[in-house]
Amino acid sequence: MELTRFPEEAQRRWGEALQIRLDSSRSLCELACNIRELPDMCRWLFSDLGYGLAGLIVEEGASAWELRYVFYGEREAGWVHVVVDQTLTEKAFPSISAQVHAADWQERESEDLFGLVFEGHPRLGDFVLHNDRWPENVAPMRKGFDGSQPLAHREPDLNWQPRRIVSAPGAFSLPIGPIYAGVTESVHFLLETVGEDVIRAFPRLFYQYRGIEKIAEGRSIEDALLLAERFAATTAFAHSWAFCQAVERINEIEVPTRARLLRVLLAELERFRHHVGVIEGICESTGLAVAASQAAILEEELLRLSGASAEHRYLFGLNVPGGLTRDLEDSACRKVVETAKGISVQLKQLEKSLRSSSSFLDRLEEVGIVPVQEARNHGLVGPVARASGVGRDLRSAQSYSGYETFKFEIPCEREGDCYARLRILFAEAAESVGIIEQAVAALPDGPIRHRAATSKPGVALGWVEAPRGAAFHWVRLGEGGTIARYRLLTPSFANWHGFHLAAENFAFQDFPIILATFGLSVGENDR
Repeated sequence: MELTRFPEEAQRRWGEALQIRLDSSRSLCELACNIRELPDMCRWLFSDLGYGLAGLIVEEGASAWELRYVFYGEREAGWVHVVVDQTLTEKAFPSISAQVHAADWQERESEDLFGLVFEGHPRLGDFVLHNDRWPENVAPMRKGFDGSQPLAHREPDLNWQPRRIVSAPGAFSLPIGPIYAGVTESVHFLLETVGEDVIRAFPRLFYQYRGIEKIAEGRSIEDALLLAERFAATTAFAHSWAFCQAVERINEIEVPTRARLLRVLLAELERFRHHVGVIEGICESTGLAVAASQAAILEEELLRLSGASAEHRYLFGLNVPGGLTRDLEDSACRKVVETAKGISVQLKQLEKSLRSSSSFLDRLEEVGIVPVQEARNHGLVGPVARASGVGRDLRSAQSYSGYETFKFEIPCEREGDCYARLRILFAEAAESVGIIEQAVAALPDGPIRHRAATSKPGVALGWVEAPRGAAFHWVRLGEGGTIARYRLLTPSFANWHGFHLAAENFAFQDFPIILATFGLSVGENDR
């Protein structure tokens, strides 16, 4: 449904119970509704109209809560924000997880961090704030919580037991983690079974919850940009770009054309490097040491290319509201194209070799399947979703920075297995190289930054299609340009929610391969 027709249809369904604000300049329709109508309205958007759920944004005002459910559609369908509020003394809201299962973890997170209660949710508590470590009733995102002060010491609960589902005779649990060798961050898996296949898989995250959203409050835009850029270093450029977009929308800043195209070039270079890194991990998980080494060499070449052209291997310090901090010379841009195309040729040779290895394919085909409807219900995004037939990509669905002028395909598969996810990675890497070439060919002369004199109060959403999928940054600026509220909605948070779908009903030895094909980030989740 086109956004211009949306208010009429919504008004017809809910009448006077609904207040509607249409902002055509931002392709945004805001629906303020009664909390009793919230579950049905969200179900209508998600199930009937096919909108995706970006996430839930909770804001604590001077006297009332505001809960904002952000939905996005394809192109003309635009953005729909469903908003409900209650006085601060009322902490109970209806859960929408039965109607929109993608909101399941969103509500659990808000319950832990703000102390809200989502009535009807089947499982609240012990999520971000682990019950065996955190004191009760902390609510660290409340305005009154002072994050600079240490919490009261709480001794670990030595009798704590993880949740169990499988209770058949002979059932047992296999714990994995949370401590690993190497650089892998802390995550705990509990795999339940009565035999050789995983029946239930529970990932337990947030061992290193960092409170980025809380730390940002009261900080300057420059300080918050550093947080946006560094909380998930392997996708630093994508997240800093989304943050800058939000600030630019608040201040109505027009980014110069050269800067917009250079941002596209750098974002696709980051995507290319990221996908090669995930491919390396998949080869490693299947025991293909030579193939893993070949992919690792290509990833290193891309990191060196990033460092040579942009002065940082992970593209730190480039994005700034209004554009970029430094220009890339035209000769350097042409070098990026030349080198990326050469690496792409080598990557295709690696893909050909893997496709001809029957022992490799046996480990991936029909393993770790996520059906299309489950992928949609759980709100999966990025390559993981596109491997299961959910073809939404923000570069096309809600285009930004001129992506609508580029010619590229959105690869999509239907099988939803490990091999489909691998094919998506190879195909998207090739598309990224094509986009880089187009960006350099269209690159004009001109400035790389619009220098805004002031920063005014306001609120906006920034979004990008990050390498792992849709990423959203909600920024509210107060007086003096300081951060009043910062909300991070990351692709890894969305995809961790659905990881168990792929792990369950497959053999234990398939688990590391399935995990590798998801390409998940703990750091991007434990923000």
